[in-house]
Amino acid sequence: MKTLIVGGGGFIGAHLLEEILRNHRNWQVTVIDINSEKISHLLLDKNVKFFEIDIVRNSIEDHVSDCDVMLPLAAIASPAVYVTDPLRVFELDFEANLKIIKWAVKYQKRVIFPSTSEVYGMCADEEFLEDESNCVTGPVSKQRWIYSCSKQMLDRVIYAHGLKNNLDYTLFRPFNWIGPKLDDISNPESGSSRVVTQFLSNIIHGKDIKLVDGGNQIRSFTDIADAIAALIKIILNENNCATRQIFNIGNPHNQTSIKNLAQEIVELAKKYDQLKSLAEKTKIIEIDPNEYYGKGYQDVSCRIPSIKKAETVLQWTPTVSLRESLRKIMDDLFKKNASSR
Repeated sequence: MKTLIVGGGGFIGAHLLEEILRNHRNWQVTVIDINSEKISHLLLDKNVKFFEIDIVRNSIEDHVSDCDVMLPLAAIASPAVYVTDPLRVFELDFEANLKIIKWAVKYQKRVIFPSTSEVYGMCADEEFLEDESNCVTGPVSKQRWIYSCSKQMLDRVIYAHGLKNNLDYTLFRPFNWIGPKLDDISNPESGSSRVVTQFLSNIIHGKDIKLVDGGNQIRSFTDIADAIAALIKIILNENNCATRQIFNIGNPHNQTSIKNLAQEIVELAKKYDQLKSLAEKTKIIEIDPNEYYGKGYQDVSCRIPSIKKAETVLQWTPTVSLRESLRKIMDDLFKKNASSR
């Protein structure tokens, strides 16, 4: 199988590539990204071809035409950037990916596209259902919704191509996937990374952990190993079970408030020699969202998936607890730090 991973040097792509090279040696993988730091150790493998290409400014049509299945994973997924640079988000997350979808239609290639849990927006359902829940966003002045709208519009375009042009696609919606290689903890700037990495970075740099609106938001966290297992099942697509389907990929058993998450990370950090004294000094404070993100931000109180469809259709169930996932992240980070000294 010729597999094309666009944005393959990122968090999801790096873990997916590792799994393919470990257990699917008959797959040929082409990886496109502007950064190969997370996957540099994998690029010597004979089954991998890497191309450093900026998909916003350059065509990858030839690569699309040559693959069997592709995963366009390149996207900006940082809430701070949604507010500070929404046009950059739109340019990559929508415009560049729309070109890829059009090429997939032209060459009749299978597409496995990363939607997002954010497409549900401020939906009031207790759990989000892929084919039933509404997609509800805020006013135009709240620029954070440009990410959600960009992804939602691509979902609709892909779905329409499936009906009109027989496009073979699967949409998957990640719910807070976490694990090693998530983000760079060396950047101490608030809002520079996703929540788990941000809290760890705060501890390491001796900064307070800041909870927007008190950290009462409920989120569902999913270990990357569980998530990749679901992606592999989607790629394999046995009996075409995933064709023209939408799947939530999350772990509702790992739901917690952001405040509880912060407390859990601080307590767990105290068990590491490199972090113990720093964690003991770390304060958890509340902050106004406008002060943290800017006036274009708006948050969602609860975001929990239904995964019944993935469990039934894909025969997939997540197994890794939140605490175990956090421990894996810290083990990875501080083993590296220790070996580099």
